[in-house]
Amino acid sequence: MGLFSGTRPDNLGVHDGRLAPPKPTPNSVSSQTDQHDDAEHYIEPLHYTGDAKHAWAVLRKVIDGMPRVKVITSEPNYLYAEFCTRLMGYVDDVEFFLDEKAGVIQVRSASRLGRSDFGVNRERIESIRAQLAQARTRSGAQ
Repeated sequence: MGLFSGTRPDNLGVHDGRLAPPKPTPNSVSSQTDQHDDAEHYIEPLHYTGDAKHAWAVLRKVIDGMPRVKVITSEPNYLYAEFCTRLMGYVDDVEFFLDEKAGVIQVRSASRLGRSDFGVNRERIESIRAQLAQARTRSGAQ
């Protein structure tokens, strides 16, 4: 890890069907925050069609193919990865929760340090969303 890696948060994971809330700073997004009360931090969950386990496997493949990522925890319905910036070594904590009851993959992405991330956490989740959509298109799923 780099000079600016910070300390791994101790509130990560799924608790009562929920990921940790977003940080109060602008460098955090969560699909489990209220869209109307906290639009700054809200991001849509990842939607999937068909088999949940297949969607989860595709997500894992997408994550594994991304640069500067280290998967810390990989469970049947929870994935936690650390993404590190290239130059300064800042770390973002990114979590995914396969919420089969809701039919979505909940997400949370937050910078460990600082206030601003110039939209990197939101852009990362949107990139993952696009890659999942591309994988669905390639496989012929609607």
